[in-house]
Amino acid sequence: MTKTEFVSELRSYVVITLALMLSGIGWGCFVIPSDIVGGGLMGLSTLIYISTGLPVGPVNFVSNMLLILIAMKIIGKGFGFKTIYSLAVLSFFVSVCQIYIKEPLITDRFMASVIGGIAIGGSIGILLTQGGSTGGTEIIAMIVNKYHDIMPGRIMMLCDLVIIGSSFFYFHNIESITYGYVVMICMSLSADYMLTGAKQSVQIFIISRFPGKVADNISSKLLRGISILDGKGYYSGEKREFLMMIVRKAEMHLVLKAVKEIDKDAFVSVGSVFGVYGQGFDTYKPPVKTPLSGMSQTKVVRVNGKIIPPENINIESGK
Repeated sequence: MTKTEFVSELRSYVVITLALMLSGIGWGCFVIPSDIVGGGLMGLSTLIYISTGLPVGPVNFVSNMLLILIAMKIIGKGFGFKTIYSLAVLSFFVSVCQIYIKEPLITDRFMASVIGGIAIGGSIGILLTQGGSTGGTEIIAMIVNKYHDIMPGRIMMLCDLVIIGSSFFYFHNIESITYGYVVMICMSLSADYMLTGAKQSVQIFIISRFPGKVADNISSKLLRGISILDGKGYYSGEKREFLMMIVRKAEMHLVLKAVKEIDKDAFVSVGSVFGVYGQGFDTYKPPVKTPLSGMSQTKVVRVNGKIIPPENINIESGK
């Protein structure tokens, strides 16, 4: 390992540790002291703690390690050191919070579930960007996916719903379950924002009387490509040049400001776009395996050793 690679890996572990600290605060300072059962194995460990008094950190670590051992035997997939490290550090931070935080920092359970969910979800998003994982229902999803063609995301969601719903048998009220689902929703939204919020892009169409000057002004302020499209106004019948460009959402205000500096009456259309790949944006990384659950696959038909194209098959006659 070179010095650059070592520094990069060390930085990654520092970021993972800080993210796990944030997650530990979310669980140990807001969710668990408020007797709220969230999703995943941490949520199940919280339910065990509430009902038996066993500390959440050790229970979560042991249950995850058992799942990892079972998964390694069934699907034969090795789990990276970052996953084991994340499990140990998260369990440690949660245990520390449980020792020193006996009462929730916020007495309002709804606010505790919102703040805790945002903190936990944000940490998950950071972990995923660094190649880390805290295991949990993700391991269950991989095991089930080996034998059944079900998308892992659906399995994880079902596990979360069942774990949170099972808390009804202890609390015997819907309110506690609702708080658990609030945590799950906030976690999901926060994680998605951390993963895609900074990378969201917008497509901008600009119709101006001075397209050349507008393009020059934008280029002087922002290093982004601009396309000039030929068009024609329906009402006026005049031929015009339209400007089109794709920028990060955070850069949108710079484009709008540059346009208005040249043409205050310019017409600007802004639309959100997803999956922008290419120079200056994201790099497409094709997955190793992409099972298309629920989608029918074309069956190969052979006649006398020759493959018959699907369009030549008569479905009604079966020929």
